Amino acid sequence: MAEATGRVTLWGAEVFLAVAEEHAISAAAKRLGVSPSAISQQLTSLEVALGAVLLDRSARPMNLTPAGFMFRRHAQTMLNAEAEARAELAVAELSGLTTLRLGMIEDFDAEVTPQLLSLLAQELRGCRFLLETGASHRLLDQLDARALDLVAAADLGSETPDDAEREVHPLLIEPFVAVVPKGRSLGGDLPLIQYTGRHLMGRQIAGHLARQNIRLAHRFELDSYNAIIAMVAGGQGWTILTPLALHHAARFSTQIEVFPLPFAPLERTLSLSARVGVLKGVPTQVAGLLRGLVAAQVVEPALQNWPWMKAQLRVL
Repeated sequence: MAEATGRVTLWGAEVFLAVAEEHAISAAAKRLGVSPSAISQQLTSLEVALGAVLLDRSARPMNLTPAGFMFRRHAQTMLNAEAEARAELAVAELSGLTTLRLGMIEDFDAEVTPQLLSLLAQELRGCRFLLETGASHRLLDQLDARALDLVAAADLGSETPDDAEREVHPLLIEPFVAVVPKGRSLGGDLPLIQYTGRHLMGRQIAGHLARQNIRLAHRFELDSYNAIIAMVAGGQGWTILTPLALHHAARFSTQIEVFPLPFAPLERTLSLSARVGVLKGVPTQVAGLLRGLVAAQVVEPALQNWPWMKAQLRVL
């Protein structure tokens, strides 16, 4: 239902920001879980309350008017203040949270994410958890859109926007490694099985090879760690992945060999990110839990199998 004429509400500000970012009422409605008509009613009420037209509805995609650009900054300030107020009223401690929207990179699916949720559930008996897994860039977009509270993901490196609104807690640094069939060595006629360039990791690998002026024969480009490592285990080729990816497909560990890259090294950092100041001390607490889990579930087993990684694979 639309708010009364003359009132600027937090919900109205959130609706406006969603439309401004999605450039379409239907997309904003899907993101917020309401009907397009509810979005339209809120926008109309907001414009009446402000006495200004905020959106050019005739444009496709929908654009902001000059007044809309001006109000966008104020709307963001309103929502940030509301989130900070909720955190302060909750005493900014884990025990005070009632809902936690968590985004986790798929690499943590095997064991880290379930164990983190179990630990948080013990401390937050009255909290409801909403979990989303996915690619790093998509999760960080969700964080920026205020659809998630905390995100554990790979740092985007050169793809990271200049965003002073995020606080970042580094968790893990890990090397990229060469994975070959058991009993085989690097070299020979084995083709490369590539990780997809549609995801950040694939672009990092491709960019690194290009910088080294290395062109490797390949026939397959896949987006599944399990599928890639299964093909390597079956002798179809070799690949470049990370220890986390190997942990994700541990059942193939006896059928593969792992070596340092045969050219310049490459590494990536995984971090926990949140919007600056919104959850106060909570991101630091969750990052501490994650570091302990990553050390026990990822780093220690990997170093038992491949002790040569010690200087490259470490909790931060």
